[in-house]
Amino acid sequence: MNITIVAGARPNFMKIAPIIEAIENKKKDGVHINYRLVHTGQHYDKNLSDTFFEELNIPFPDNNLDVKSGTQAEQTAAIMIGFEKELEQNPCDLVMVVGDVTSTMACTIVAKKANTKVTHIEAGIRSGDMKMPEEINRIVTDSLTDYFFTTSIYANENLTKLGISKSNIFFVGNVMIDTLLKNETRLKKPMLWEDLGLSNKKYLVMTLHRPSNVDEEVLLKKLITQIITLAKDYPIIFPVHPRTKKLLSSLDLNFNNLHYVNPLGYLEFNYLVKNAFAVLTDSGGITEETTVLNVPCITLRDSTERPETCDIGTNVLVGNDSKKIENAFKLLFSGSWKQGTVPKLWDGSASKRIVDHLQGIYKL
Repeated sequence: MNITIVAGARPNFMKIAPIIEAIENKKKDGVHINYRLVHTGQHYDKNLSDTFFEELNIPFPDNNLDVKSGTQAEQTAAIMIGFEKELEQNPCDLVMVVGDVTSTMACTIVAKKANTKVTHIEAGIRSGDMKMPEEINRIVTDSLTDYFFTTSIYANENLTKLGISKSNIFFVGNVMIDTLLKNETRLKKPMLWEDLGLSNKKYLVMTLHRPSNVDEEVLLKKLITQIITLAKDYPIIFPVHPRTKKLLSSLDLNFNNLHYVNPLGYLEFNYLVKNAFAVLTDSGGITEETTVLNVPCITLRDSTERPETCDIGTNVLVGNDSKKIENAFKLLFSGSWKQGTVPKLWDGSASKRIVDHLQGIYKL
């Protein structure tokens, strides 16, 4: 069996690493399963891509489509053109896509038009917010997918409501948590820890990149100013996404406890998350990691495709609502933040389950 695995952006790398390891283990056991890794190049900043291959021991891609940036349409088109050539030159039995980035959707469309089966890792998650490009990617991908591997019962329910056969839905757990648990003892203190005089549970981590938060100057300035005020004197470490950096450069946001830093590698960033007092983010994946690490998480969004992080995890949605943000900080500093638990099957073995299922489907 030959699988083509697609990775395109930072979250994808964390998800493919344990899957590749699980495939390699099957090969050692004599199972006839091979893979070809295609990197679309959707993220091209070294700290957003290359570093992850090095830190997570992911083999160098067999092909890098090198699409880089552009509008949604430009990037989608470039990925589709490049991936079509890839599949023509290197046919496979199955294309594996992960997550919900542009590469996920674009490569799924190309694969299906080439009459190649598709498996979607992290299928079925939904935010209900059609303003999110990722939501469109999820819907299109799942409408074409053959085999669905899910992280939660919520995702299973979303797929069955669409009429998808339960025989093609496999609840396996969360591959990103596989990576987190495997590397938890390898997390690395970044140089900025000493430079900024950080100490355990005495600082906040913030990430922002969604258009709803960073594309409007007045809103972004108001949001950051309120957070700085409510954080008291706690340092706020803000790894700046490339799209956010452009806007921040035009704003006058000079606060002693706000520290802009370059994007960090996986091991350094998660070291900061694990030891933070709390995390503020608009990223879905980070809310999963904070739930497993039992770190309070304030999500600056009105909806989430990962409701389990709110229902039983450490995550709270506040959007851009000033009152909700204020209430969240009151809970934090009063020591009253909810005690989260880890969702079912987020145990470090999701990737093994995926490859076991594929072995059964293809009778390897």
